[in-house]
Amino acid sequence: MSTASASHSHLAPIGWMGRVRTWTMIFRTAFSERLAYRGDFALGTLMRFLPIITQIFLWWAIFDSIEHSGVVKPGDSSGDASEPVRIGGYGFREMVAYYLITMIARAFSSMPNLASGIALQIREGEIKRYMIQPIDLIGFLLINRIAHKVAYYAVAIAPFALVFYLCRDYFVDGFPPPHLFIAFVASLLMGFLIGFFLEAAIGMIGFWFLEVSSLLFLYMLFSFFLSGHMFPLTLLPDSIEPFVNFLPLKYLAYFPAAVFLGKIPPEDLPMEMAIEAAWLIFFMVVCRMAYKRGVARYSGYGG
Repeated sequence: MSTASASHSHLAPIGWMGRVRTWTMIFRTAFSERLAYRGDFALGTLMRFLPIITQIFLWWAIFDSIEHSGVVKPGDSSGDASEPVRIGGYGFREMVAYYLITMIARAFSSMPNLASGIALQIREGEIKRYMIQPIDLIGFLLINRIAHKVAYYAVAIAPFALVFYLCRDYFVDGFPPPHLFIAFVASLLMGFLIGFFLEAAIGMIGFWFLEVSSLLFLYMLFSFFLSGHMFPLTLLPDSIEPFVNFLPLKYLAYFPAAVFLGKIPPEDLPMEMAIEAAWLIFFMVVCRMAYKRGVARYSGYGG
């Protein structure tokens, strides 16, 4: 049994065309792997639509209970007879529409097993293969995630279209104007990248600690509540809402939905988009720095 300190090999740099061919091959391989078990992948994708029914009935019960009890928060009542009760600025139909949009946002920004997978590769020494081959770990994982999302939406596009068609009456204002739709798409793409680099940075902590599962559990817990996935952030108490709005978690679910539904004031939208871009750059830098410093202190043992 020998002991070796892992280090980067001095390999000849490859040009941009070579990198594009490498990335394309990685994408095709990852995409094929996702579709290797088409039936299981499709069933798992379709099962994610079942909570929609539960959420619609849940919010219907909440709004119906408030309406019949006569309890309405000051400033939440609406003059619209079709929306007699509003909670946090949302009527029943808007709430259902919000949840449908957050499903799309979370499908973009969620990164299952990314951080835990990175930490596991570090702990078991699999990280060494990225140090001796001309393949960047972060780029490799990013392309794999892109392939996963493409495969997911290739399977889910028909169910999504059917669900949104059946629930079209819940979108009170209809389809957003072009500038809002462009901002919505941009927020989805940046949300995907923020989710990736944020979780990848958490996974890089594995260079310093053997186990990151507890930290990852805390992140997932806070993300579920503070990203707006469970409910709009406008439902939070006024004392903590400004703090939560400062966090980057809202860009994983709440912000894209609020943009689509026109809940972001027009004068605030450019600044919010700029802040989201700033958070993206921040996590990209943090992830890269953590990887660089982690590799510098990493030692792989084995024969």
